[in-house]
Amino acid sequence: MPTHHLPPPWIRSLFATMAGLVLAGAAHAELADKDKPMNIEADALRYEDTRQTSVFTGNVLITKGTIVMRGSKMDVRQDPQGNQFGVVTGTAAAPGFFRQKREGLDEWIEGEGERIEYDSKAQTVVFTGSAVLRRYRGTQLNDESVGNQITYNSLTEVFTVKGGPANRTAANPSGRVRAMLTPIPDAASPAPAPTDPAKLRPSTDLNEKQK
Repeated sequence: MPTHHLPPPWIRSLFATMAGLVLAGAAHAELADKDKPMNIEADALRYEDTRQTSVFTGNVLITKGTIVMRGSKMDVRQDPQGNQFGVVTGTAAAPGFFRQKREGLDEWIEGEGERIEYDSKAQTVVFTGSAVLRRYRGTQLNDESVGNQITYNSLTEVFTVKGGPANRTAANPSGRVRAMLTPIPDAASPAPAPTDPAKLRPSTDLNEKQK
């Protein structure tokens, strides 16, 4: 007779939170996301005791603090120290999705890719295959980068983009990295002084010198 193993406590806690899954609000700080519980909804779950992993399939939705991830499939594991690792799988037609708030700002990072690898220990996210990374200021799109692979570090707030042959499309036959960067208005710059209407007067003589 095969021996059946119960899922570890952290998996059982996921089921306990599924019924009350709540999307995190913008008030949560990005740096605190690392220590937030990971909540998952899916159509099905398969737990593999030998690999100590759980595989969620079908309309997978994950929240962890301000983090939101979506995909058709997600493999999740957790190490003895409590660090969580996840791989979200999508397709070119329906890529995986990731979203997280930036620390102390009304700004959000959003990304898409056919494969998304999340590492809570290193606080990195790697988007591979038709990868896109966007930065929103409030609801306004500010920056967008496109490549074959994008690595985003939420701790250092640094991201790298790789292109190459795998990034070639009909719209981008060279496969080069493409980016759209919007300048941020300088709030410290003084506004131009308004013109005094009293100093404006029509000229009655074309040769009249301005006084």
